[in-house]
Amino acid sequence: MLKQIHNGKVLTPQGWLENGSVIVKDNKIVEIKNDSTPLEGAELIDAKGAHVVPGGIEMHVHGGGGRDFMEGTEEAFRVAVDAHAWYGTTSIYPTLSSSTVPMIEAACETCEKMMNEPNSPILGLHLEGPYFNMKMAGAQIPEWIKAPVAEEYEPLLEKYSCIKRWDNAPELEGSLPFIKCCVEHGCLPSIGHTRAKYDEVKAANEAGMTHATHFYNAMPVVYKNREFKEAGTVESILAEQNMTVEMIADGIHVPPVMLRMVYQIKGVEKTALITDALAGAASNETTAFDPRVIYEDGVCKLADRSALAGSIATMDRLVRTSVQQAGIPLADACRMISETPARIMGVLDRKGTLETGKDADIIMFSNDEELNLLFVMQMGNVVRNEL
Repeated sequence: MLKQIHNGKVLTPQGWLENGSVIVKDNKIVEIKNDSTPLEGAELIDAKGAHVVPGGIEMHVHGGGGRDFMEGTEEAFRVAVDAHAWYGTTSIYPTLSSSTVPMIEAACETCEKMMNEPNSPILGLHLEGPYFNMKMAGAQIPEWIKAPVAEEYEPLLEKYSCIKRWDNAPELEGSLPFIKCCVEHGCLPSIGHTRAKYDEVKAANEAGMTHATHFYNAMPVVYKNREFKEAGTVESILAEQNMTVEMIADGIHVPPVMLRMVYQIKGVEKTALITDALAGAASNETTAFDPRVIYEDGVCKLADRSALAGSIATMDRLVRTSVQQAGIPLADACRMISETPARIMGVLDRKGTLETGKDADIIMFSNDEELNLLFVMQMGNVVRNEL
């Protein structure tokens, strides 16, 4: 069955089509054209002038709909994935905070099963820990944080191809072999919860650590060494031109002016937007999965208020924050939730842009200053339609 989204302002890799159509057959985009004439026999979806953009690809998210991916169950995964789909996340990498090996194994089993389902939005698993710097633990569970242990990570990477990303503080002993092992297994190593200095960042980058986890959060800026200054982790990552970054664009974790600054320095193609959302996102839930965490001031934080613990943001909010608070053009904000994550995670061949032959993951925002999310299509199936 053909579906035709017409009368939309369509974002393509070449720019906006002012009165465009996207033709979908089954789960693929079969044509994009600058013409809204209805196709005979197609199911028509009238965009009514809305912005038609690629679906959001979430690289870093801990849960939603009241459930946390650390639960490791199929039910928890489905509830959280479906909750975020309603808000524009059409592809997702479920994230585990620092966990035990049995917890990682349980999540991997669930992830691999669900990845193999037809039209699955789950593209892989993201492990945020436990190989972190204890001084930068933030809301990670401190009892589980440690330096890389080859006897743990090697069998996991060998057995579970679903592990697509693993975060690490590269200043820890044993990090370089860990980074290289990740790369060998098609897993993206990412720097996070770290106090790495420039030489350590550079060595890690050369070993294959090319991405930075929730940039600016859980990493220091300039170090002061007596009367001298040294580049902090933040400046070191900015200095390494090939390194990509992700930013929690909820307007709280990172002030909008800093989001705009990183966008200007790194550019659209190296800056991805993430929610880093916990179970309370896309939910009326008021109790966090982690008993140490509270919801307050529109964000998750440790109960002692010593650190932020994640967001309750959804994909659509990332776009609105970027445009309305950081002054980033809508096209670039939309690319940073779709094209850029797809490029970083190696799925740009089928995701991330509206092009013939790619997966039919499409969302629409209202054509006004509100930028309300009106429509979600995931792999050709309509999830939300408020046009």
